[in-house]
Amino acid sequence: MITHALKIAFRNFKRHKSSFLINIVGLSTGLACALLIFLWVNDETHIDKFHETDDRLYYVMEHQQYSESIMTTTSTPGLLAETLVEEIPEIEYGTTLIWENDYTLTVGDKNITAGGRHAAKDFFKLFSFDLLSGNPDQVLVEPQTVVISKSIAENLFGSVEAAMNQSIERNHDELFKVTGVFEDVTERSSIQFDLVFNYEDYKEENAWLRSWGSNGPPTIITLNQGADPQKVSDKIANFVKDRNEQSNVTLFLKPFSERYLYGSYEDGQPAGGRIEYVRLFSIIAIFILVIACINFMNLSTARASRRAKEIGVKKAIGAARGNLIAQYLQESTLIAFLSLIIAVVLVVLFLPTFNLLTDKEIILRVTPQLLAFFLAITLVTGLLAGSYPALYLASFQPVAVLKGELRTSLGELWVRKGLVVFQFTLSIILIVAVIVVYNQIQYVQSKNLGYDKDNLIYFSKEGRLNEQGEAFMEQAEQLPGVKMVSALGHNLVGRQNNTSGLNWDGKDPEELILFEHVRVDYDLLETIGVEFKEGRSFSREFGADSSKIIFNETAINIMGLEDPIGKKIRLWDQYDMEIIGVVKDFHFQSMRQEVKPLFFRLAPDGAWNVMVKTEPGKSREAIAGLRKFYEEFNPGFAFDFNFINEDYAAQYEAEQRVASLSRYFAGLAILISCLGLFGLAAFTAARKKKEIGIRKVLGATVSNIVLLLTRHFTELVIVSIIIGLPVAYFLTKGWLEKFAYRIDLSPTFFVLASIMVLLISLMTVSFQAFRAANISPKECIRNE
Repeated sequence: MITHALKIAFRNFKRHKSSFLINIVGLSTGLACALLIFLWVNDETHIDKFHETDDRLYYVMEHQQYSESIMTTTSTPGLLAETLVEEIPEIEYGTTLIWENDYTLTVGDKNITAGGRHAAKDFFKLFSFDLLSGNPDQVLVEPQTVVISKSIAENLFGSVEAAMNQSIERNHDELFKVTGVFEDVTERSSIQFDLVFNYEDYKEENAWLRSWGSNGPPTIITLNQGADPQKVSDKIANFVKDRNEQSNVTLFLKPFSERYLYGSYEDGQPAGGRIEYVRLFSIIAIFILVIACINFMNLSTARASRRAKEIGVKKAIGAARGNLIAQYLQESTLIAFLSLIIAVVLVVLFLPTFNLLTDKEIILRVTPQLLAFFLAITLVTGLLAGSYPALYLASFQPVAVLKGELRTSLGELWVRKGLVVFQFTLSIILIVAVIVVYNQIQYVQSKNLGYDKDNLIYFSKEGRLNEQGEAFMEQAEQLPGVKMVSALGHNLVGRQNNTSGLNWDGKDPEELILFEHVRVDYDLLETIGVEFKEGRSFSREFGADSSKIIFNETAINIMGLEDPIGKKIRLWDQYDMEIIGVVKDFHFQSMRQEVKPLFFRLAPDGAWNVMVKTEPGKSREAIAGLRKFYEEFNPGFAFDFNFINEDYAAQYEAEQRVASLSRYFAGLAILISCLGLFGLAAFTAARKKKEIGIRKVLGATVSNIVLLLTRHFTELVIVSIIIGLPVAYFLTKGWLEKFAYRIDLSPTFFVLASIMVLLISLMTVSFQAFRAANISPKECIRNE
């Protein structure tokens, strides 16, 4: 039975080559897109899931209550982890984890730069980072110890075994003993590092980590087996307030592996995160598959007359309706599985390019789960694509078919039209989305930030620069191509150092306002090119500017100060500061957020980044000179620098990838839709062949024939546009609302998308129409 069905299927494929090829190309392309998206979604949803303690591993996060809003953060007091473990019996282990910093490592004559973190002693007991050598209970117990990656061990010592108990010099001034070696951190970890130092050393050097009034490093814990995370979360809610009466912090637990996808909060409430893009591309994959399935349905039902007699004969000799349905579903499923083979080949071919677009290292590993998904999605595609044609063909009446009385019903026409409209509605939505996302990204990349981000590079102070930074900057400023040099304790991208410890005359004692705090050296504001609304900058000419302060416009407005120049501010109840200037607002966060209150304070010792402004068009010359001078001034340290404009652009990395991927997928959706339209147009032209011949004999021109054949399809595309544009408007409007600064939804976007779809569909149909219109009338009616 199955062999018989397969023979019939292959005979039909051979007989109707054009339909078969269109279906194969459409389904294989749709399946390839779906498989690539599945691999990406699978990778995204497995970030941080490899830890054995995943179901018990939690971030301890903070809701910080301010007068106007609630800020949610992973920044916590440096004493939190150890105190929680001591006082909360439901907590098994806890660690404090300092953000990653680059360090220069020296062994003998070898110097390398690597990213390192400081972590508390239980770090390797919380996480499943594989220790190749060393005891997880002991590696971070002693002071001046370090655990290094396998790559670092092999680079500096030749092997894992040779590295144990050896000494590494950090930044040419401290020695650390290697107490362990771990396997290189997988790309599926949201925490990346090459080295782990003892947190107690870092805490000893930084007094603020020993205060309950300061926040900074994340705290991560594991719960004991059977502990209720919600009860623990409720229990620790006021843990910081109990130790600091002035605290505005409420603690709560967040599953560690969830934060990668669900990391966004607005006013204390979860607001999605990367999961939104996972959902978006999952929907796109479904859309593309559905479009490919619609092609199959339309072509199968449109060409039903070619199989009508086969069905009539089978029914006349006793074939049951169920058997016929099964046969046509087998055919559609067979096409789907043939398409799967081609799709897998396409995935293998395009996976390297896809990895470049998504910044992933996805590898196509055939696992039972992956194989099951591939087979399941192919089976569903085959059944979905073949369901309507199978039911439709099996419903033919044998008497009517054998008499040649097969007629196209009104319902069938409406279904076919509806499927075409649905296809192009999805396509128009995707095209509008691509146009809007592209223009928003262009807007945020080109918008005036309030400072000049171009030709700005920065690098951290290391070695001699920590003691002789001023001498270095003075000499660096004389180098060819260098315009200005200064320093700051920030990189102007994102919130990095903030405080609510400011008081001024007229302030409500109950009011809490969070200010971004930027420590700067002389000439920093001139180097980055911020504009002053009033007042002056820090200047050596005045001598005592360390007790002066400069705010942005937003800060002054929130503080309610009129004529602020000369007014006094009390900082942390320790320092009396005088306002000497107000700068115009500039963006130091992404365009998703409104500009926040900020102040600059002259504090060269806290300005850990050197900022260099190069002459326009001379950046390469300036960087070459800086590199040479840096290596001479600071031997043994690598000159690693960053461009401010690249750091700024990186804030929109996710949106840029979405825009790039969306362009490709929208193009494929249109391609698949047009393939179906091409097939339907070819079939329509063939069916109207004799009508075309008669019309040409009666004097119809080529343009008359083309209009006859294209009008019907053009009407369907116009209906798709009418339906799709409002849907696209509301979807893109919702996405844009996530940005505090955004483009307006211009009618041009929708007109452009409509014109694109109309032109592409017209070109597709017109090819077949012109071909049919140019056939000789004699050729059209010779069989009459």
